[in-house]
Amino acid sequence: MSTCLLPYDARLAALLAAHIGLWDVVASATRPGSTDAAMRDIEGHDVAALAATLPDLRAIAFNGGTALRHGLKQLGTAAARYEIVALPSSSPLHTVGFHAKLPAWHALSAWLKADSGPFPHPPS
Repeated sequence: MSTCLLPYDARLAALLAAHIGLWDVVASATRPGSTDAAMRDIEGHDVAALAATLPDLRAIAFNGGTALRHGLKQLGTAAARYEIVALPSSSPLHTVGFHAKLPAWHALSAWLKADSGPFPHPPS
């Protein structure tokens, strides 16, 4: 079953079962419109502090350009410790089709081998 068909709580449980953490890089913002480009007065979460509490963390993926830009700024020099995966936005406003986005999202599968522990290195 596709996780998009699951209720929200079940989707979060599926992510947890796959050892995937989900956290928004923006803690708060003013957004008069529906696009990320309209965000103002952005206050970020402390992504670097969160990552520092996860010693087995190897990769951090960002969903969309805005998340990538803010996440890298928040990570600062700590970004060099991780594989940074830039994903195309999953927003329906991002008009690139599903099949064009899929290869980037599939790149995450290298990090999700259940038999290698929760945060394996990708295959060489």
